[in-house]
Amino acid sequence: MSMPSSDALVSTEWLANHLHAPDVRVVDGSYYLPHEGLDPRAEYEVHHIPGAVFFDIDEIADTTSPLPHMLPPPEKFSSRVRKLGLGDGVRIVVYDQRGIMSAPRVWWTFRFFGHEDVAVLDGGLPKWLHENRPVEEGPVRVGERHFTPRVNSLMPRDREQMLTNLARRREQVLDARSAGRFAGTDPEPRADLRGGHIPGSLSLPFTDLLARETQTLLPPEQLRERFTAAGVDMSQPVVTTCGSGITAAVLALGLHLAGHDDVALYDGSWADWGQPGDTPVETGPATNKATR
Repeated sequence: MSMPSSDALVSTEWLANHLHAPDVRVVDGSYYLPHEGLDPRAEYEVHHIPGAVFFDIDEIADTTSPLPHMLPPPEKFSSRVRKLGLGDGVRIVVYDQRGIMSAPRVWWTFRFFGHEDVAVLDGGLPKWLHENRPVEEGPVRVGERHFTPRVNSLMPRDREQMLTNLARRREQVLDARSAGRFAGTDPEPRADLRGGHIPGSLSLPFTDLLARETQTLLPPEQLRERFTAAGVDMSQPVVTTCGSGITAAVLALGLHLAGHDDVALYDGSWADWGQPGDTPVETGPATNKATR
C-alpha cells in the first residue's frame, strides 16, 4: 500500500486506514527536555497508537559523545531498530506526543541511514486522541527485521563545517529556536551555554510552521511563505539548527514539503556551538535578511 503523494507526511485518517497493513510500522519518537520532568517512554506506556514501538532518541544515539542524542554509528542504529521490527521493506510512520516536535528528528535519522520510506504523522498523538482513535498501553512485542544502513554523509553538519561556512557563506543557516533564545535574551534550557546565535544565521521558530489549533504542519505554499519571510532564498542550500538537533528537523521536514531538498542539519546545534569557547556568537533579534 503506497504512501500519499507527500511522502514525508501522512494524516491521521491515512494511518487509521492502514494501521494493520502488513508493511506499515508505527513509531513513537517522543522527546522531552530534561527540565520538563517528563519521561517519554513512561508516557508511551500509558497510551500509544496500537502497535507503535518506542524509539528512544537519547539511547539510539552516540552515547560516547558529550553532546546529547548525536547520530549513532551505523551498526548501533541497525541493531536497535532491527529489534524494534523496523527494517528493509517496511513503511515507517513516526509520531510524537506533542503534535510535531521530535518525530521529524526520527524521520530525518532514518533518512540519514538510507531508509526513505518514512513519514511523520501530521498532528501526532494529540490529533489522534482528539479524534477518539484507538490507543493501547504497555510495551509492544515485535519480531526482529533486518535493516541495511546506507549512510548519507551529505545530510549532517559538524562544528568544523559550520565554521568553514562562516567564511564561505555557501549555505544559509536557519535556526529553529524561539526568538528570545536566538536573540540571547531568554536563557538556554541547558546549563552553561552562551546565549545568542551563529553569526549571519536566520531565525524561524519551528512553531511558526504549525497551525496553532491543530499543531499540524501548514500547507506547502504557506510553508514557502514562512521560509521566504524569514529571509531564506529557496534556490540556495540551507543548514538547519536548533538547541540540540531535534527541532532543526522540523525545519528540514518543512523545507522538504515545500519542495526544497538541498538541506542539511547541524547535528550538535547550539548544545555544541554555544558551549564556552571561541566559536563566534551574535546576539540581538533576527534581521530576516540572508547574509552570504
